[in-house]
Amino acid sequence: MRIDVPDRIEAAEDLGRVHLIGIGGAGLSAIARIMLERGIPVQGSDAADSALLRALEADGARVTIGQAAENLGDADTVVATTAVREDNPEIVAAQERGLRLYPRSAGLQSVMIGRDVVAVAGTHGKTTTTSMLTTALVHAGVDPSYAIGAPVASLGTNAHAGSSRWFVAEADESDGAFLVYEPYGAVVTNVDADHLDVWGTPEAYEQAFAQFVGRLDPQGFLVLCVDDAGAAALADVAAEQGIRVVRAGLGPQVDLRGTDLVTEGGGTSFTVLRDGETLGRVRLQVPGEHYVVDALGALAAALECGASFADAAAGLAAYAGASRRMELIGEADGVRVYDSYAHHPVEIAGDLQAARALAGGSRVLVAFQPHLVSRTRIFGTAMGEALGAADAVVVTDIYLAREDADPEVTSQRILDAVRLPADAVHAGAPLAELDDQLAGLARPGDLVLLLGAGDITTVAPRLVARLEKRAPGP
Repeated sequence: MRIDVPDRIEAAEDLGRVHLIGIGGAGLSAIARIMLERGIPVQGSDAADSALLRALEADGARVTIGQAAENLGDADTVVATTAVREDNPEIVAAQERGLRLYPRSAGLQSVMIGRDVVAVAGTHGKTTTTSMLTTALVHAGVDPSYAIGAPVASLGTNAHAGSSRWFVAEADESDGAFLVYEPYGAVVTNVDADHLDVWGTPEAYEQAFAQFVGRLDPQGFLVLCVDDAGAAALADVAAEQGIRVVRAGLGPQVDLRGTDLVTEGGGTSFTVLRDGETLGRVRLQVPGEHYVVDALGALAAALECGASFADAAAGLAAYAGASRRMELIGEADGVRVYDSYAHHPVEIAGDLQAARALAGGSRVLVAFQPHLVSRTRIFGTAMGEALGAADAVVVTDIYLAREDADPEVTSQRILDAVRLPADAVHAGAPLAELDDQLAGLARPGDLVLLLGAGDITTVAPRLVARLEKRAPGP
């Protein structure tokens, strides 16, 4: 459901008691946590229980499982996830009572008012780059506020109300949320057409990023990861406004450059040059060239915020990954199981490159859950081609999320495009049985990677448990 953004967004402290519909999601839980830390009364509902809900409850939120009109209680403001439907009883009740009703984007803007916001945008790598930047600033002693789209191991949470002027925010373009914010600075990792169910055309998607840059403070800064042509093109937009641009990347025509990449021991190290001068070497705990580019974007922004190279590099070295971003779930019977949020062909290719680095000479078995019919219609063939970098592939049914099924668009479109021998390409079992299927395919020494933005994430821990049961005893 689309909820209009009001002309005036009130600061969080002026919202009264806030009810969040979908409080257990990545976006709304971050808003809730920041409000709770500031002493704002928070309540909310979600469709299913989770550890995150229990954590918010422990921090003082009033949480309800299931959604009903009476859950609103004495709320003054309602903030709703974009996934909510128009007939949701809490939405209907809020409208009938004339309560202040904000979409997620306005809820986040409300907690950012009065801070200098550094917004991290891009088709891919937002969560990782936001997490890296935040960790770098924490190591520099800055104490930023932050809102990130996943829990971050090095931070212990996905959100915090800091004491400094800085607020680091993951800026989501999927529903146009990033056009609500008014950042002081920004990082754009890349611009690679996605969410065309919302934007319609690649041109409209690219124009949205130009509009985002147009919302920056003219006294602020813009970091562009210019190895990506879409991000590089935004330099001209920034120049028209007189915004300071910092180009980061691996190529020669940049302000902050990474060179001499070495991947070993499950991580990556590289030397950083600024305007041709060597600043030092950075070591990451995560493998893959795309993570190096994310780190360069984060490092450039951290330096713009006043962090020293030494402190920022120490923060990047401490970054141990974010939830569902090439996350190691466990190892059993000689099989390592990773879980990742990748759902776009470019993200699939990047994560498989990282998986290859982690696997060494071992097999990579990937299970992929397509996310959205509309995305599969547009990118299904490219998804299958990207999955061909694995040794064996399993593709499940499409996770519908907010869309309805279409008999003309199924996961078979992806399977048909995988360029591997027929005996290495498999239609996925129902999700409840997928761990059994993968356990039957996995051999000792394999790396198993589960990919997708839907509920395939529930399979990884079950698979580890299955592998533990089959492992030989001492």
